[in-house]
Amino acid sequence: MKRIVLTGGGTAGHVMPHLALIPVLRAEGWEIFYIGTENGIERSIIEPLGIPYYSVSTGKLRRYRDARNLSDPFRVLKGVGQSISLMKKLRPNIVFSKGGFVSVPVSYGAALCGVPVLLHESDLSSGLANKLCIPFARALCTTFPETAQAIGKKAVASGTPMRPALFQGDPARARSQFGLSSAKPVLMVTGGSLGAQALNEAVRGALDALDGFQILHLCGKGNLDPALEGRKGYVQREFLMDEMADAYALADVVLSRAGSNTIHELLALAKPNILVPYPAAASRGDQIQNAASFEKRGFSMVIDQSLLTAQCLTQAVKTVYAHREAYIQAMRKTPLSDGTPIVMAQIHRYAK
Repeated sequence: MKRIVLTGGGTAGHVMPHLALIPVLRAEGWEIFYIGTENGIERSIIEPLGIPYYSVSTGKLRRYRDARNLSDPFRVLKGVGQSISLMKKLRPNIVFSKGGFVSVPVSYGAALCGVPVLLHESDLSSGLANKLCIPFARALCTTFPETAQAIGKKAVASGTPMRPALFQGDPARARSQFGLSSAKPVLMVTGGSLGAQALNEAVRGALDALDGFQILHLCGKGNLDPALEGRKGYVQREFLMDEMADAYALADVVLSRAGSNTIHELLALAKPNILVPYPAAASRGDQIQNAASFEKRGFSMVIDQSLLTAQCLTQAVKTVYAHREAYIQAMRKTPLSDGTPIVMAQIHRYAK
């Protein structure tokens, strides 16, 4: 039986592609292990699947001055040592990494033990973790073709692995789950697994102006507003897992950040959408690039966060909904790219 170690964490975006691969790996008879952080969101997603979970020490890879930049390299080195021990214990044939801080010590530890490492980059520009790991990896699978062209010979344009369940959503089931009706269109709001305060504030400030829509608001952990519980036509949840496919099926318009996994799910499902990428001051600018690519191809309307107000949001939602068929047709003209087969082919190629 072949063995594979999956790694990646920090946000749900670093875990979701694994969920598409896990059923395929299990069907092929692979023994699967996961290495993440001690208390990261990846643990809460992976452990319920019955996959052995191990944690290693890691440090945040900051691009700005911070006193912790002096101590965190030692945490990463400790994580490398822990990863080496795990490689000797688990003896995997390959490591598949989705990025995030934890992937660095795991990838280094695997390479030092002679275990092949395969990376996947979701965004248009490579994250710092993947940049640090590329020299130690056999290949880097990419979601955007432009990324593969920029990386060069180690890159493979694969697309992103997508869960089959994503395409099995039922709007009627969603209406029953969330207590919504068929009388009004549904605006779905998602800020990612960690939530998005700017989106939350704009949406809640626009509730009265958006009375022509029902709103399913995924606001992030700890961001529920008790004062809005029970409001007619407004449903708030921290985060969805199994119900996400049904929520997508119900949505007429989606308001979202511009994380690669989410926007490619919107593309695959042909959902008219409004993207509010994280500003460059709060990120490495990857979401700005992702959103610009989608806007250029006619898939999305993009709003700069600095311009996001309740009034601006209201107008954007009404405009996208009014022109929803144009967005749908643009997305449907793009071939669906489920990266699962290509990623699996790379796993087979490099597994020792």
